[in-house]
Amino acid sequence: MPDALPILRRYFDAFNAGDTAGMIACLSPDVAHHVNEGQVRMGTTAFAEFCAHMSACYDETLTELVLFSAEDGARGAAEFMVNGTYLKTDPGLPEARGQAYRLPGASFFSLQDDRIIRVTTYYNLADWLKQVS
Repeated sequence: MPDALPILRRYFDAFNAGDTAGMIACLSPDVAHHVNEGQVRMGTTAFAEFCAHMSACYDETLTELVLFSAEDGARGAAEFMVNGTYLKTDPGLPEARGQAYRLPGASFFSLQDDRIIRVTTYYNLADWLKQVS
């Protein structure tokens, strides 16, 4: 029976290492990336562009990571704490001044053929805005 946990572990290990290529290696080429408060990005090129933007504006590490896998391995989830520093002002958001933040988040995944085909991430934007304002 397939298990989503090994690929999810590789994905999050790559995230915490700042290794976008390692994250992309876990994804299907036509991945659907659903971001919190944003449009769905399709494909690994759009995913890489998103990661580059995020790395320029934010320095984040995920802790308290708990991974889940559906019995058939076709879906998985993760719950975590985002520990970050707001590095560079993201257009439409408050001015960055190196503010630290910490907030809970979660991601949900669909998998096929040992690749992630959907990533959906949630966090409380109002909580983040309060912490950096």
